[in-house]
Amino acid sequence: MHDDQTVATYVRNICDLGISDADDAGGKGANLGELVAARLPVPAGFVLMRSAYLDSIRVGGVDTELTALHGEALVHAADTARLSELCRRMQSLVTKAGVCPAARENVIAAYRRLGSDAVVAVRSSATGEDSRDASFAGMNRTMTNVAGEAALLEAITQCWTSLFTPRVITYRASRGFSAAPAMAVVVQEMLAPDMAGVAFTSDPSTGAADRVVVEAAFGQGEVVVSGKVQPDTYVVDKQSLSVRDARIGFKAIKIVRGSDGNDMLVELDHAEAEARVLDDEQLRQIAKLAIATEEHNGCPQDIEWAITAGTVWLVQARPITTLGSGANAPGPADKSRVLVRGLPAAPGTASGRVRVLLAPQDGVKLVDGEVLVAPTTNPDWLPTIRRAAALVTETGGMTCHAAIVARELGVPCVVGARSATVDLANGSLVTVDGTRGMITAGRSQGTAQTTAVSRSPASPRGGEVTATRIYVNLAMPGSAEVVAAQDVDGVGLLRAEFMLTEALAGRHPRDLIAHGEQTNLIEALVASIRRIGLAFAPRPVIYRATDFRSNEFRGLTGGEAYEPVEHNPMIGYRGCYRYIKEPDLFGLELTALARAREQAPNVHLMIPFVRTRWELEECLTFIDTSPLGRQRGLRRWVMAEVPSVVHWLPEYVAMGIDGVSIGSNDLTQLVLGVDRDSDICAELFDESDAAVLDAIGQIVATARKLGITSSLCGQAPSTNPEFAEHLVRMGITSVSVNPDAAVAARRAVAAAERRLLLDSVR
Repeated sequence: MHDDQTVATYVRNICDLGISDADDAGGKGANLGELVAARLPVPAGFVLMRSAYLDSIRVGGVDTELTALHGEALVHAADTARLSELCRRMQSLVTKAGVCPAARENVIAAYRRLGSDAVVAVRSSATGEDSRDASFAGMNRTMTNVAGEAALLEAITQCWTSLFTPRVITYRASRGFSAAPAMAVVVQEMLAPDMAGVAFTSDPSTGAADRVVVEAAFGQGEVVVSGKVQPDTYVVDKQSLSVRDARIGFKAIKIVRGSDGNDMLVELDHAEAEARVLDDEQLRQIAKLAIATEEHNGCPQDIEWAITAGTVWLVQARPITTLGSGANAPGPADKSRVLVRGLPAAPGTASGRVRVLLAPQDGVKLVDGEVLVAPTTNPDWLPTIRRAAALVTETGGMTCHAAIVARELGVPCVVGARSATVDLANGSLVTVDGTRGMITAGRSQGTAQTTAVSRSPASPRGGEVTATRIYVNLAMPGSAEVVAAQDVDGVGLLRAEFMLTEALAGRHPRDLIAHGEQTNLIEALVASIRRIGLAFAPRPVIYRATDFRSNEFRGLTGGEAYEPVEHNPMIGYRGCYRYIKEPDLFGLELTALARAREQAPNVHLMIPFVRTRWELEECLTFIDTSPLGRQRGLRRWVMAEVPSVVHWLPEYVAMGIDGVSIGSNDLTQLVLGVDRDSDICAELFDESDAAVLDAIGQIVATARKLGITSSLCGQAPSTNPEFAEHLVRMGITSVSVNPDAAVAARRAVAAAERRLLLDSVR
């Protein structure tokens, strides 16, 4: 055994720590010590100090190489492929070093003092984490239900390796944290909570300091902080401790400790899922503890709490870092000078400095939080759009790439703002109003630099009941779990293009094949598809295969060598026809889908832009001979985008097609002869035109007659009640809309179904 000085260096009880120890105990450990000092209820535990990490990598002989790799990673934080490789190398070094003998001995001694084989939570407490200036909340690793000395040591090493994930490195680079990181680790007795959640001592959405906002769910709090369920949300008055508001969420699941010691997901029945989690007395207890935490620490706090056997415990506290001076409360109507007008494409308002970019490869010039102004966008712009406060394009209509991506990412967007790249000066401060389609000078009164986009709240599953299924359109896996918790019946349109764009990292797929790197592409696609499939299981997820047009593929690195120059790519080399001409490329996608379905068999295939019988026949033959075609339970859908489907659909069904999804954007384009991306002809683009409705009606009628599923992908059912009623009366089996329109779509469809029932009774 080492002397007491060594023990004190490596291990400290939580009760002996304070905020002055943050450099050595990390933000989380130091904050927990402050809670104990304030005589607030905190589970017993200890902190393995950052010195244990530093000595472990030094004794393991990896410190010099690790520091060099970390510096290189910060420089290449914007290069996704390079960063991922550097992170893998750094994590391997940390795992190789492990916990040095002296620190291991100290940890085991401290663990035994908690009790024989105590069940603990092991949480990262990195230097700089949970501070006033930066919150690494959720970025570094946390392990729950850890029992046994060997498992504890492994969990500690996993915490350390989480210092070197791409998202942590990117965050550190964005905040200018250039020093080599180090990590303390918090080890606490694991609670078995009946309910848990978070509490904010200022309203995070408005900045109001006169209330405590509490979110709650059953079981462990992970389902709240990770967005796996829609929690209850309560607002408690700070002065009187009275409950101002209580919104009951639909908590479809809870996480508890299973009999094997691991986390177990439990599905809740309808009554429990809709039950109120906290009564008024419990809310007052949580509010009192939250207020006491704020008073002790001297600033607004974000705390995590849990209730076990009637006792409220605090398991974490950190300063709220997202409040801005003035909050995000809406102010009076903005009277600033209008600089540019366009079409409203994605709702919300955001202010920021203008960054005019002419090509996606210039994306590195955009500073996070700036307003991206571009002539147009394609899928290769996706990484840049993610970092933008708002998006403005000179061309495009309501269904263009920029509009679709911005709506899914929650980025305010105006399209068709002609001459925006000239009229909006680089570096000038502007406000983008994606709801009204205009860009004004300066910052909107009462808004922060960037404000949250107005989005429909996640609706609890079990609201309006409709016979017509309400599906969602998705393009990226990042929002899968949050959207899956809404009142939706599955994914009616999973667009491949954006996942493929990220997997390609800006390169043409044939460029990857030429360098023997196609396996990386498949692995990335598998991970994305599987994540979405598992999030929605057992509800169906309809994966629409890649429908890149030649002009979009040509814009990728190496694309000029492989792609034709087409004057009208919208009706050119795309969809099903491209698959039969380039089966090797399509084969990569089918391989990825087959592998994803091994764990997510609820994922099915949809073939886009089918023009003729013979091309679909060849395509289906190729699918049948692939690994995907040999899997049981696979459903094959076609998109109805080309008017020829009205004639050919019976033949398609005879060939084994199980479902048809009407792509109302392309169908409208081809029925009316109007470019769907044109801002000049935007007023001509009308999904509810009689000619379009007639084509849709014939498709739905054929589907009903032949017994296959029919769906429609588009926003019209949620924004146009008459359109929704047309679809219901036709007998369509489902509609698929953007996630933020799902609530409105179900409401419109439910009203249409009630009118239809009433008419039948009359």
